[in-house]
Amino acid sequence: MNDAEWMKVALEQARNAEKLGEVPVGAVLVLDEKLISKAHNQPISSNDPTAHAEIQVLREAGKELDNYRMPRSTLYVTLEPCTMCIGAMIHARVSRVVFGAFDERTGACGSCLDLSESECSNHSINVQGGVLEVECKELLQSFFKSRRK
Repeated sequence: MNDAEWMKVALEQARNAEKLGEVPVGAVLVLDEKLISKAHNQPISSNDPTAHAEIQVLREAGKELDNYRMPRSTLYVTLEPCTMCIGAMIHARVSRVVFGAFDERTGACGSCLDLSESECSNHSINVQGGVLEVECKELLQSFFKSRRK
């Protein structure tokens, strides 16, 4: 599968989050072209500020792989990762992150700041943003629009 196809799987997860009243962000982790884990935002339902989709997918992948390191993996997420999430990906040694919508307010992969290639870390992550950007952005905008009513 290509990046757009994997992002569609992440979008399915984002829609699952939305059904639960969570901010609609979904993520999947792929290794050797195989789906390792998939997850969505759960901070509200779990009362856990760290339960972002990316963190959830890393937790599940760690169990599946029986390892906290995930070299050669790609993490697909519908929204540009925040500082916490890119930090976790760095520690997990994720090789690549592909995201959909840019986050001008808290995005830590180039929009607000860029931690993916920081000299403060001994690992850098290849980043590609804007994959299915319109679909990812519209899902988020629709969610927040409905919340403001």
